[in-house]
Amino acid sequence: MARAYGGISPEQRRAERRARLLQAGLALFTSTGFAGTKISELCTEAGVSTRNFYEEFASKEDLLRELHDLINATAFNEVRTALAQLETSDVATRITTLLDVFVRSVTADPRVPRLNYVEAVGVNAEIEQQHVRWVNTWAEFIESEALRAAAAGVAPQRSYRLTAIALVGATTGVLREWQAHEPPLAVDEIAAEIRELMLAAITRP
Repeated sequence: MARAYGGISPEQRRAERRARLLQAGLALFTSTGFAGTKISELCTEAGVSTRNFYEEFASKEDLLRELHDLINATAFNEVRTALAQLETSDVATRITTLLDVFVRSVTADPRVPRLNYVEAVGVNAEIEQQHVRWVNTWAEFIESEALRAAAAGVAPQRSYRLTAIALVGATTGVLREWQAHEPPLAVDEIAAEIRELMLAAITRP
């Protein structure tokens, strides 16, 4: 069994190194850019050795993939938890809650939209497949909310699959614009734009 040093177990030290590498990736991929970032720079930023890096990640693409997955999973879990606490079926309340929580999650750190919607695009097939999985996950979630609204009689009874896919794409576009815009756009303005778009798309005749 590996020994603990300074009261910290080997497992804890490794978890801390991994967390520092993830933070280094977020910092450098959104400043230098993914393509321009070297593994040696990630190691320097994280305060770890190259050997430590390869103990955690097979490549910088692997690090980017985990960051992309973590960002989406965090936002998705926060949205799902918030909606689970709502007892109302009112579509405006549920969509407002969904989008307020989502936008707050992905804009709390301005680097997150850049990494998720710019730096992680077109890197390799594995990250693209993960991107498609998350698009489908978000689309299915939006579709389920639309069908809930339809069952409550506040939206028409129809298929919402294409609507949900389109809304994911529109949301991605708005957030990409938000992270690139100078001066920065107000987060409330972004949330309101996406909310009105989603409500209009779901409740249209």
